[in-house]
Amino acid sequence: MTPRGWAVLTLAALVTALLVAGALLVPWHRPPAPRADQLAALRDLPVDQVARGREFRAALRPGAYGALALGLVVALLLGFTPLGARLVELAGRPFGDHWIARAVLGGLAVVLVADLLTLPFAAWRHAVLTRYGLSTHGWSGWTVDLLKSYAVSAVIGAVALLGFYTVTRLAPRWWWAFGAAGAAGLVVLLSFVLPVLVEPVFNRFTPMEQGPLRTELMAMAARDGVPVRDVLVADASRRTKAVNAYVSGLGPTRRVVVYDTLLREATPAEVTSVVAHELGHARDRDVAVGTLTGALGAAAVVVALHLLGSWGPLTRLAGVDSVAEPRAFGLLIALVTVAGLVTAPVQAAVSRRVEARADAHALALTGDPATFEAMQRRLAGVNLADPDPPRWEYLWSASHPSTVERMAAARAYARETGR
Repeated sequence: MTPRGWAVLTLAALVTALLVAGALLVPWHRPPAPRADQLAALRDLPVDQVARGREFRAALRPGAYGALALGLVVALLLGFTPLGARLVELAGRPFGDHWIARAVLGGLAVVLVADLLTLPFAAWRHAVLTRYGLSTHGWSGWTVDLLKSYAVSAVIGAVALLGFYTVTRLAPRWWWAFGAAGAAGLVVLLSFVLPVLVEPVFNRFTPMEQGPLRTELMAMAARDGVPVRDVLVADASRRTKAVNAYVSGLGPTRRVVVYDTLLREATPAEVTSVVAHELGHARDRDVAVGTLTGALGAAAVVVALHLLGSWGPLTRLAGVDSVAEPRAFGLLIALVTVAGLVTAPVQAAVSRRVEARADAHALALTGDPATFEAMQRRLAGVNLADPDPPRWEYLWSASHPSTVERMAAARAYARETGR
């Protein structure tokens, strides 16, 4: 069998593995609460809170979708015209057109151009957050965080680019196989190292102080059978008033993190409800499952890029001879961008089902639907959420169930259990 034949077979196997993993590991059987219950929950929310949340989200929408549209246009121009190849050449020219300079500097230049062109929309978002009082970050702090994100992305990107194009040079016929394995390995590696190396670049994490709340949270984790070494508090208040919590990492790097804003805004019972939700993610190994599917997806993307990149009309549009050369990086970015837009609704749907399962876990673990519903009210109010967003936007990008869905789920649990 030819390398291309093996690539087709490998892609079919990876896609099959992704579909099987999605069918077995994603809780598709958990439908949203009935719409009538959601509308009843919406009527119980303060009218002014709902109006302000919708006004805020409407103010964000032009910048968000403007950035999305411009990013797509830039990616298509750099990938489906010779502009991307010329940019890579320009980046490598001061270094004698050495392939490493083209691979690393050229690749970073392509990404940087797209980032810089969409930068005004990022500034727009920050201005809206500031105007509505959700951001506590001044422009200087926002700029520092932006530069930090560029630096982190540049380091990770440089390593990935150097590794990828080294493989394409050493194994020109089989680079897709080694590249797929490398992409999958990078996803797994980042799941371990991001919590301990990258997250501290943006926030300071400290163990939750000793007291009744910490004791209750650790006892709840033990009762739930979830090994948690610590509950950490992030100093999110230096940049936002939003409240949140999350679980990240695998094995020894797994931790539950709560924002300091959550501790200030919410009651201890509400914090317990939020952490119970995060324990649901840990108990169901959602980070591990996400890492597995991410690794399979990354590997499939590399193989698909090899197969698509060998199609003559595409390479001619990009002005390159092969998708495996550094000058074709713009083409790779364009294909990945289009694929990301096409698969966004599927990723959002998967995330919503996983989050709904974590909500159900929190309700069962705490046995306190009233506090769970109160926490959802608080989250929506403090974070200026639209409790019942437009259907098209919800299906396209919502990573969590809506506020009214979560409130209705709590009420359904209360009816079923008599609590």
